[in-house]
Amino acid sequence: MKTNQTKPPILKYFLLSLFLSLAFILLLLSFQFKYQQNTSNPTNENPIYSSGDLKIRPGYTSYESYIQRQLHKTLNPKLRDIWITRDWDRKIQVFIQFFQDLKQKQLLFNESKALAIGARVGQEVEALRRVGVSDSVGIDLVPYPPLVIKGDFHNQPFENETFDYEFSNVFDHALYPHKFVGEIERTLKPRGVCVLHVALSRRSDKYSANDLYSVKPLVEMFKISEVVHVRKVDGFGLDTEVVFRKKNQ
Repeated sequence: MKTNQTKPPILKYFLLSLFLSLAFILLLLSFQFKYQQNTSNPTNENPIYSSGDLKIRPGYTSYESYIQRQLHKTLNPKLRDIWITRDWDRKIQVFIQFFQDLKQKQLLFNESKALAIGARVGQEVEALRRVGVSDSVGIDLVPYPPLVIKGDFHNQPFENETFDYEFSNVFDHALYPHKFVGEIERTLKPRGVCVLHVALSRRSDKYSANDLYSVKPLVEMFKISEVVHVRKVDGFGLDTEVVFRKKNQ
């Protein structure tokens, strides 16, 4: 009788112990999964774009690691020497052609307050000033006075509705493209113009943080702007110009 009475409690305790063990294992697996998600996308802030034509490159374990990788290129002494010597006049002349064309289309004016995003040593700013847009400045992680001030394009150091015109050819370097675009729309004045040069037909360099395959994700991200035009260009490996105008709010 005693043996028969002790079996049910032992079985009950065994099953309870098994259940708790399984619950603990599932909890550990859940934490591991969340940890893997957070290390591959530190702030878990990149949305999934419906078109599937924008992909974030993996490998950044933190935002700091992303910044350090970008600085590795920007501070490379050999590259900086090329940018300010061999490439200086050549790039300025190409940018002058782009900006003059935009002036002819009445998308850029001498009185425009202009920003060049990711300007490095400031060829874009120098070109803007040479075509008459004197109130121009660039931002980059590393300043290059007097043309370029220090600034992160994910968090521009400017007040709302500061600029009439913003230009960038470094969209592919944005780890958080929606923040990149959000900051442009925040700092553009109503009816302000944003011009992006992007690569659609080829992949960008090893320092790029994303790959863009069509203009659809850009149209999705520019929430309060409308497309002015999309055209083919030849801009130092970038093949497409996309122009947006911020709507009146």
